[in-house]
Amino acid sequence: MRGRRHFLTSLFATTIVPKVGWAAVGSPAYLSAGRDRTGVFFLSGLTENAEITFSVPLPARGHAAAAHPFLAEAVGFARRPGLFAVVIDCSTGAVLATLAPPEGRHFYGHGAYSQDGQFLFTTENDFDASRGIIGVWDATRNYRRVAELSSGGIGPHEMRLMPGGETLVVANGGIATHPKTGRQKLNLPTMQPNLTYLSLTGDILETVELPSDYQLNSIRHLAVSQDGTVAFGMQWQGDRGAAPELLGVHRAEGNVRLFQGDEINHQRMQGYVGSVSFDHTQQRIGVTSPRGGLVQAFDLENGGDLGVFDDADVCGLSANQQGFIATNGNGQITRLTDLRPLERIQHAVQWDNHLVQLTDAHAMPKTRSF
Repeated sequence: MRGRRHFLTSLFATTIVPKVGWAAVGSPAYLSAGRDRTGVFFLSGLTENAEITFSVPLPARGHAAAAHPFLAEAVGFARRPGLFAVVIDCSTGAVLATLAPPEGRHFYGHGAYSQDGQFLFTTENDFDASRGIIGVWDATRNYRRVAELSSGGIGPHEMRLMPGGETLVVANGGIATHPKTGRQKLNLPTMQPNLTYLSLTGDILETVELPSDYQLNSIRHLAVSQDGTVAFGMQWQGDRGAAPELLGVHRAEGNVRLFQGDEINHQRMQGYVGSVSFDHTQQRIGVTSPRGGLVQAFDLENGGDLGVFDDADVCGLSANQQGFIATNGNGQITRLTDLRPLERIQHAVQWDNHLVQLTDAHAMPKTRSF
C-alpha cells in the first residue's frame, strides 16, 4: 500500500506541475547570454527573427548555454574559469538546480545534453592535475553528478553531440591554466590541442592533432553538420601577425582540411575565432572574429573564400533559414544571406559570446546508467 500511495502522490504532483516544452516559451530558435543596461546578467531565448521570447536572470556573466532537447530547460554557464552552471526553467525563470564543479575544478563555459535529455555533459578543468574532464550530470535526478570522463586532452572548451547521439566531440584547446594565476597560459611551449571523439561512456574513439607547425593553434569552438562533418575554430597563441589558418574541418577517421581566406581579412582576425557555424545549406561555414569585427564564410566543398561582413564586436553566430544570424556586443542581431544583411535588429543589451541553436529531439537512444 505504501508503494501505491507513493506512486499516486508522485503522479498527482507531476500532474499539478507539468513539465513544459519549448513551445510554451515562444518556441525560441536560439539562446544567448547577455547584460542589460542596468548591469543585470541574463539568458534569453530568441526567435529566427531575433525577437526575445523570454529572459531570465543569471548570477554573473554568462558565456554559452545548453538547451534541453525537448523540455523548456536551459543551463547557463559562467565564463571561464567558471564556478557555476545554473539550470533554469525558462517558462517561469525558476532556478531548478545550481551546479558546482567538484573541488579543484572549474567549468569552461560549455556543455551538451544527451539526445534523450537524461544527461548533461560539462567541460571542466582539473587544474592541479592539468587535465580535461567531462562531468556527467543526471537531469532526471535533479542534476546529480553521476560520473566523470577524461576529455582526452588539456583545456576542453566547446563540446558537441554528434548525429546519432552516441558520440561527443570535444575541442581540447591544449592550454593549461590555474585559478591562482587567473587566465595566464602556463604551458605554451608544450601545448597540444586536439579534437577528441568520445563515446558517452568515456571510451576515446579518435584523437585528431594538427601538424607540429600548428601547435600554438588552440582549438576552441565547434560546429557539427547533419552528416557529421565537424568544423572547428581556433585561437592562435603566437604572434598575431603570423597566425596560420584559423578554421579546420574534419570527418571521422579522415584528414583535417584547413581554410584561410583573403590575406587582408585574415590579418584583421588577429589570430582569433570567436564562433563557428554551418549555414542553413550545410555547405557554407561561417566564423566570427570580435577582434577583427567581421564574419567570414567559406565554401565547404572547395574551401573558397565567400567574403566577409563587417560587424563591430561580433561573436555569436548560428544558422537561420536565409543563411546566418550573428550577434554582437553592441546589442545588434543581424540576419545574413550570402553575407549581406537582410535585417539588423537592435536590443538594449550587450550580447555575450555565443548564439546557441536549439535542435529538436529525434530518435532517442536507450537510456544509459553511469
